Order: sequence, then structure tokens, then C-alpha cells
Amino acid sequence: MDIQIGRGKIARRAYGIDEIALVPGQRTLDPSLADTRWRIGGIEREIPIIASAMDGVIDVSMAVKLSQIGAMGVLNLEGIQTRYSDPSPILDRIASVGNSEFVPLMQELYSSPIKPELITQRIREIKDQGAIAAVSLTPAGASKYSQVVAEAGADLMFVQATVVSTAHLSPESINPLDLAQFCQDMPMPVILGNCVTYDVALNLMKVGATAVLVGIGPGAACTSRGVLGVGVPQATAVADCAAARDDYYLETGNYVQVIADGGLITGGDICKCIACGADGVMIGSPFARAKEAPGQGFHWGMATPSSVLPRGTRIKVGSTGTLEQILTGPAQMDDGTHNLLGALKTSMGTLGAKNLKEMQQVEVVIAPSLLTEGKVYQKAQQLGMGK
Repeated sequence: MDIQIGRGKIARRAYGIDEIALVPGQRTLDPSLADTRWRIGGIEREIPIIASAMDGVIDVSMAVKLSQIGAMGVLNLEGIQTRYSDPSPILDRIASVGNSEFVPLMQELYSSPIKPELITQRIREIKDQGAIAAVSLTPAGASKYSQVVAEAGADLMFVQATVVSTAHLSPESINPLDLAQFCQDMPMPVILGNCVTYDVALNLMKVGATAVLVGIGPGAACTSRGVLGVGVPQATAVADCAAARDDYYLETGNYVQVIADGGLITGGDICKCIACGADGVMIGSPFARAKEAPGQGFHWGMATPSSVLPRGTRIKVGSTGTLEQILTGPAQMDDGTHNLLGALKTSMGTLGAKNLKEMQQVEVVIAPSLLTEGKVYQKAQQLGMGK
């Protein structure tokens, strides 16, 4: 529905994850019968959750552990892990600096050049342990290091930026990455993002993306919406891009996964995104809370080190449990941030969805009152009043 903001501007109403709720159907099923398996680039995983390619979230060890549990982590190939042979003292400095010194420190640390040999080393360290080597580069980084990644034998390539499109205008001296040619040339499946609209998602599918990432600026450590004013609330963005996927599948027979990326904290958030049409989700801050995470209880955005326009803050998330507790339990927290797989299976059981495709078809209602209800509950907890 179009809404008139003023005489000169019409806008479409969009909805965030907190503004919707899922409606139980006519049947329920035991959560143990809920099938959460999904495939991306020919790789099957039990858990439709990917850990974000952020330096406070994923290192080699985390990528391996996520693979072993049944999920997946994506390593940032333009971050600390590929600039320093020993990232530990660098991560210590990031965790110890004060807020006022944080951005200058990040700009200093990330000015150290990326070392191609470290790209090769990190990918092989992951693969040598029998884990999935999923890696991420910006479009500029993909132009420079794609051959290194291919020779190292990465399993999945994520090409990520705040916004990725197939129609990029640039000065004559700069040759933008040809996404169609890149997807064709790379020996592994390519995931493209980020996008938030039907048209852009459809265009990314047409150039050969195995999956598309959906979400601009909703993440806890991302400030793009505040700095740039760019973004679409996540529930609407996912639904629009899922519609593009379905139309593309009807036209071509090629199914391209839609991955909701950003702003998802709890199991309920993940369930709502899948109900809006997502095949899987990518999350950062919940994994940054793992005791094994390299950020030592801190989480920061990928664009923070920018020398031109830093975006993405550092937030203190603390360490609330092990990676296994966060993903599969047993939960030590009652706020929905532990046992994310258990939450998804229980929600699917409550809604009567036997698999993710059925979960995508459950009824969704607009429920802005939930925002108020949530605040009332939080206030009651703070006051020691219980539920």
C-alpha cells in the first residue's frame, strides 16, 4: 500500500521482523520430526544458519567448529586473518582499546596489506580439518584475489558489499567487477549480496548467483542506515526477494537460495525470516557471544576501518556460552539467544511445518503491538516481576 508522506513523495509501507508474528495452523507436530536440512551450492547442512564474515565472529577455529556442528561460518578474506600471520595480539588490541580510540585504531590495523599467501593458508587450514571453506570478499577484493581463492580450493565464495547490483556506474579509470563473468569463471558456487529489492535480487540470480544475501543495515554492528539512510525493513526485504526467487524458479527451473542477513538475534527472529521466505539466515552478534569467538566478547562492523566514511560500530556483547550451547543447546539463557536450532524446530512443530518449504508457507500477521508487549516484558524482568 502506498502512503503519501507529503505532496511530493509517495512511500510503500514496509515491515521489520519485530512487527510480525507467526500464526499456528490446523496441525502440530513433534519438534523431533521437523526437518531443517537445506542445501547451498550443493552442500547440505542440518542447520540453516551461517555465521557472518566478520572478524569478531569467524576465524579458522570457529569455521571448523561450525562445520562440525552442522552449520557454516564464512571467513572474511579482507580482514585481520589475512593481514597478520598471528591475529591474536591484534585482536587483543581491538578488545582493549577505548571507544574514542577505536575507529583510528581500526584504520591503522586494517591499513596493513592483505597477504595472498595468508588467504591460501587460512583456506587450507579449514579444509585440512575436514570443514567447509566458505570465504568472503568485496567486489574489489574479488577482482584482485579470486584466482588465489580458486587455487586454494575454497568451497563457497561470498561476494559481499553494503549494496551489490549488476548496474554499477564508475569512473572510466575503474573497471567494476563483471558479476556474470565472475560467476561463470569461478570453480565454486558464488553467493552475491547484499540486496533488499525484488528487481536487484532477480538480476543477481540471472547473472549466476547460487544464493543472494538480503539485508542492508539491520545488523547490530552496522550503522549504514544511520550513516547513509539506506535500507528496507527485513521482513519486507526478505519477502520481496523470495518472490524474485520463486518467479525465477518458475521461469528457469533454477532455485536460488535467499539468505536473510542482518538484524537477527533470537530464535524467533530466525523463524520469522524463514516464514517470510528465506531459505537460511546469516547472523553475527549471536555468534560473537560464543566463548570461542575471536572478538573476545566484542563485535564490530566490516566497514568500520574505512578511511573515507567509517560505518559499523563496536559493541560489547559479552560471552554468554559455548558455540554448541548457542546453536544446539542446552540453553543457559531464556531470551532466545541459545539453542537456535531447538527454537526453530519447536516453532516448526508448533506451526505444523515438517520442513523449511512448509515453514515458508505459514501464516504471518502484522503485529506492531508485539513491540510494546516486548518492552513491557523487559521492564517487568528488570523490576524482578517475572512474566
